[in-house]
Amino acid sequence: MQLSRRFLPPMSLLCAFEAAARHQSFTAAAAELHLTQSAVSRQIRALEERLQAELFVRERQTVRLSPAGHAYAQEIRGALARIASATLGFKANPQGGSLNLAILPTFGTRWLAPRLPQFLSAHPGITINLTTRLSQFDFQLEAVDAAIHFGLPHWPGAEMALLMTETVVPACSPQVQAQYGFSQPQDLLQAPLLHLASRPDAWRRWLHGHAVTSGDPQGMLFDQFATAAQAAIAGVGVALLPRFLIERELAQGDLVRALPQLPEMESAERYYLVWPTSRGDYPPLQALRTWLQAAAGDFMLASAEGWSAPAKP
Repeated sequence: MQLSRRFLPPMSLLCAFEAAARHQSFTAAAAELHLTQSAVSRQIRALEERLQAELFVRERQTVRLSPAGHAYAQEIRGALARIASATLGFKANPQGGSLNLAILPTFGTRWLAPRLPQFLSAHPGITINLTTRLSQFDFQLEAVDAAIHFGLPHWPGAEMALLMTETVVPACSPQVQAQYGFSQPQDLLQAPLLHLASRPDAWRRWLHGHAVTSGDPQGMLFDQFATAAQAAIAGVGVALLPRFLIERELAQGDLVRALPQLPEMESAERYYLVWPTSRGDYPPLQALRTWLQAAAGDFMLASAEGWSAPAKP
């Protein structure tokens, strides 16, 4: 710790620098921090003297980040965000631990949320804070301890644990199925196909897996499963959706399998829990990882034997 403290500037200097870097203005930073412009200028200069490098390029009455200052600002912003998040988590639950988990929207609402009471009941001292992320991000720049990831087992600078696989089915409204009378995979190309932005090649891979190779399928693009599912229910077209995320709609008859005679196809990607290497020993993360893998294993076993809703705590 003695060595690291030599490279730890005072918090006041870092906060002044972060605000000035974000606003690209000492005056705006001063207004945000309730300081004078000259005070912010002095703090920035003091930080530059510590670093022995200029963070800003000063031109007449304006300032802009130097290339080195821009890189430093990103690191400092991420560090300050983690400090603020840790403080907020501690205040919310001073007797236990807090975990910031990034989730995929539909997976979070349909699969994770109904099961979270089981985890919280078994670990009453842990608080889980959920935030939505649709794609990979840099853990160093985000105040996030772990994330649910769907895709290939690759996330730079992070470790991961396998949770589960999934199967996908072409789904549509009963009216669309009746209108087109689908009987074989090739017939789906007659209807509008609904695509997920996070899985742009899903339809092509599914069609290719069923020996349909007539070019790239065209159609509407959606950023979330929930929106695509609602569009399919409304009769907009056929969506390729994970079976376990639309069980409710299938059971209610809002959606039907466009080709019920076909076996479900397993996706090449998987669901993973991902975390930065530096957080691997964090007790709340270890508890969540153990519980998630067990819950996912029970779910996969139940799915293999026939759909079963999550058990109530």
